[in-house]
Amino acid sequence: MKGALAVLSCCMLWACGRAPETAVDPQLAREVAQIKVIDHHAHPVLPTSAGEAPDTDYDALPVESLAPQSNPTRMRTDYPVIVEVHRLFSEKRIDPVALLDQLGIESMFANRVTMGRGLPSPRFLWVPFDDALMYPLSNASLIHNSDQQAFFEDEERLLKRYYVDLHVAARPSILDGYLLQVVRPTLERQKSGGAIAIKFEMAYLRAFDIGNPSHAEAEQVWRSGSSGKALQDYVFRFIATEAGRLGMPVHFHTGAGSGGYFDVAGANPMLLEPLFDDPALKKTNFVLVHGGWPFSYQVTALLTKPNVYVDFSSQTLNHAPQEVASVLHAWLEYVPEKVLFGTDAYPYSKDLGFAESAHIATTSGREALGRALTQMMREHEIARDRAVELARMVLRDNARTLYRLP
Repeated sequence: MKGALAVLSCCMLWACGRAPETAVDPQLAREVAQIKVIDHHAHPVLPTSAGEAPDTDYDALPVESLAPQSNPTRMRTDYPVIVEVHRLFSEKRIDPVALLDQLGIESMFANRVTMGRGLPSPRFLWVPFDDALMYPLSNASLIHNSDQQAFFEDEERLLKRYYVDLHVAARPSILDGYLLQVVRPTLERQKSGGAIAIKFEMAYLRAFDIGNPSHAEAEQVWRSGSSGKALQDYVFRFIATEAGRLGMPVHFHTGAGSGGYFDVAGANPMLLEPLFDDPALKKTNFVLVHGGWPFSYQVTALLTKPNVYVDFSSQTLNHAPQEVASVLHAWLEYVPEKVLFGTDAYPYSKDLGFAESAHIATTSGREALGRALTQMMREHEIARDRAVELARMVLRDNARTLYRLP
């Protein structure tokens, strides 16, 4: 007994004398900091000169005018990190390319209606929005609150822009005419314009319960003059099939969103499982943008689907690095080649603008990844070389593979 107590005492003294372990292994942190990242999801803002109208194409559904919500602590403008980072950028005219250089971002996926000067390729790669194509008829019956009112008006304006771009004077009289004269040419035009993927903000407009209606069912809704669910679902499946043919992955906003009326339950990625399992869509890749929080751990199971990927953009803004690290740990020990880095940089407010949110999310994202990999190393799941390899995969190589980037 005395001998056991002596050994225990020695172990305790040895442990007390050791330096405390850091959350991120220092050597690994240096390796992660040096990796040039590919930002899978952001909303860069065009630089404008004095007297120019401000850029508004950074989102098809801008969230600034929605009904009030209770912002998470880390997104409030008095949060210390936001206050500090705002000081870095508040007096400067931000050049987007210079910002990417400063943050170690090689390329940023630009979720925008259109691109423009100041966002050169390949530093900025275009991801346009295609929800508007799902709502070609009257949307009055779909509007149940002020947020939906604003958003459907946005989608109707965007669809008119697509008609103008195609020189189509009026909506075709039959459904097949709409698909072949408007939907397919819009997707092909986006592809030829440099789009590497297409984006759906469906969760802001309806739930993910996408059915598989027949052509006759969709045609019947078309004749009714209202954008009913069967028509929406049929058009979406046509878009997804075309996106697969054109080699453009389909991005979904998944999980919680902005506004006082957002339907979180309807944005559960698990509702998309029948879509992922459809043999007709096996040539289409899908990406669960934002990782589906608060359903992030359920997303882990979906990564076994051969055509499903995930990014953790937005989580690095809304959540502390240690929480994001826990999610990343679950994903990385399951299907690590499907995990993508992203920031969701966006002009949220005058204090948390595009530059500030890009800075915070990039810094927090690197830390969260470092924490996850450090834990995996200390638990002897992976060796150091594998940790560095996984860091490169998440920060850049997985995106290079999925989008066939040079």
